[in-house]
Amino acid sequence: MTQNEETATVYFDGSCALCRFEIAHYQRKDVDGQISFVDVSQPEPELGSGLTRDQAMARLHVKLGNGHMVSGAAAFAAIWQRVPAWRWAACVARIPGALTLLEASYRLFLPIRPWISRLFGRHYKYNSGGH
Repeated sequence: MTQNEETATVYFDGSCALCRFEIAHYQRKDVDGQISFVDVSQPEPELGSGLTRDQAMARLHVKLGNGHMVSGAAAFAAIWQRVPAWRWAACVARIPGALTLLEASYRLFLPIRPWISRLFGRHYKYNSGGH
């Protein structure tokens, strides 16, 4: 990857407790500073062209340094490629057929994401003393 291809912008649903927790993890692990993060649940998020707020709220999107937009499992793989602690997962995603399986799993997860997020949010709030 060239320097330009290494950079990425992640568009995530910050109103989702599970999503916030996961993105915070990636932010801490992005030691090279190759990723910028955009919370699309905020008023008037900077989305750029080709991505609507509804699309960005519905599933994870990543805009690569070359301008190409990926979503779902490919978006996770793009993040993993840029986060040193997760590069092993990016290697797994490159195994023939792996990304297809990951995408199928992601699509099964999406309809239950709001429910899991609510449970996760309650658990996290309870275990963190409400902070």
